[in-house]
Amino acid sequence: MGKEVLGKCPVCNSDTYVAKINCPTCNTTIEGQFDLCKFCRLTSEQKLFIDVFIKCRGNIKEVEKELGVSYPTVKNRLEDVANALGHKSEEEPDEGTKRKEILDRVYNGEISVDDALELLKG
Repeated sequence: MGKEVLGKCPVCNSDTYVAKINCPTCNTTIEGQFDLCKFCRLTSEQKLFIDVFIKCRGNIKEVEKELGVSYPTVKNRLEDVANALGHKSEEEPDEGTKRKEILDRVYNGEISVDDALELLKG
């Protein structure tokens, strides 16, 4: 099988497109300009993250273990992928609301104190 299609130009980082499709069984060839799906435009790291995220069924604690990263890192990577797919984040909550949500998550055992401190710094 061939190599994976590059979703971004390695020279200028512009979106790429497929110009030729070939069936190896019947040797049919179709030429034109075919857009790639939005997932094809993700970086290798973003694709790996999505694969792990789906494997873990969205369980962030499992994603943390699988990738060996902290909760804030998982959240940041998820935000990065969402933005790359064209999903803009909601408006940021005010600082007081954000702090309360972080403290609630520590209280509920969702994140560690160290993760909370890292989130509060950011």
